[in-house]
Amino acid sequence: MERVHVQYEKLRDYMARMLEVGLGYPEDVAAVSAEGLVEADARGHASHGVARIMMYTDEVDQGNCDPNGKPEVAHETPISLVVNGNMAPGFAASRFALERTLEKAKRSGTCMTVVRESCHFGMAAFWAEKAADEGMMGVALTNTLKAGIPLFGKERLLGTNPICVAIPTGRSPHFILDMATTTVAIGKIEVQARRGGIMPEGWAVDQNGRDTVDAVAVAETSRFNKSPYGGLLYLGGAGETLGGHKGYGLGLLVELLTAGLSLGTASFDTYEKSSGICHYFQATSLDLFGDRKRIEDHMASILDRITSSSRANGRERIYIHGEKEHERRKQSLKEGVYLDPATWERLDAYADRFGIERLEP
Repeated sequence: MERVHVQYEKLRDYMARMLEVGLGYPEDVAAVSAEGLVEADARGHASHGVARIMMYTDEVDQGNCDPNGKPEVAHETPISLVVNGNMAPGFAASRFALERTLEKAKRSGTCMTVVRESCHFGMAAFWAEKAADEGMMGVALTNTLKAGIPLFGKERLLGTNPICVAIPTGRSPHFILDMATTTVAIGKIEVQARRGGIMPEGWAVDQNGRDTVDAVAVAETSRFNKSPYGGLLYLGGAGETLGGHKGYGLGLLVELLTAGLSLGTASFDTYEKSSGICHYFQATSLDLFGDRKRIEDHMASILDRITSSSRANGRERIYIHGEKEHERRKQSLKEGVYLDPATWERLDAYADRFGIERLEP
């Protein structure tokens, strides 16, 4: 199957049609969802790209997502919001929340928003970057389905719980740190499962707590909840020697900032009666700290000092977070978005199921 690349706009429009026709997403929700998925593939993160059509279909089929759900404000102050997603698709609930977050931040300098009863919201950077595009520091956090094992435990209780912070520096790209608090995102294990089934040792443990390289088994255990045991390790691994307590602490922090503050569903109870996913967004104007231009220039100079420092033997470059994705996106816009054979097969299967034409490169 040599259908490697597809034009960015063509893929975006195709996914919007697939979501609208196949899942009943309203046109505007389908559009923003498709954009978020294609952005992930364009930046080289297939874990959060168009192959997620399977997850979003499952959310609807299992009654965990209402394509026509309408998010609403449940509580607010001049600098905070609580949003009830009402089981709307994650992109719909997040767009609703972030638009209002930015409005308040422009008036008051900052705004912190929590969302409950949402669904999977895609790549966290998709949201945090929108604040940076407006000249503000952006934060996007989310809990997820239960996938991670607390330090010294064996039961899968917490999510991969990513953290994303985007900071404008007066130039392109922004500084964008987007990371799971587990060693990898569950989506990356799913990618390995689709591409052959083997993953690096140290990403996860099996149901007996032993290291495993079987990506298929771990993906199925997490996705289909086949057992309460086995799953992903947090940054630093299974012990404290390499900092496993730090990764676990970061994952737990995200859980409290999302599910805790929103009075929402914790990861260990997500995808029961609804998806129950919870998010946290924040936008903060750099003007709160002084002259925005001087601050951006100063931060840029800090990053320049890092990237111009001495490199390890055999390394040609020191990267800043967000640079690889920015450069991959530019390449994708020029050459087309790369989709691996397994993703093409998945899109074909869902096109047939939804009764629409198959995508051509």
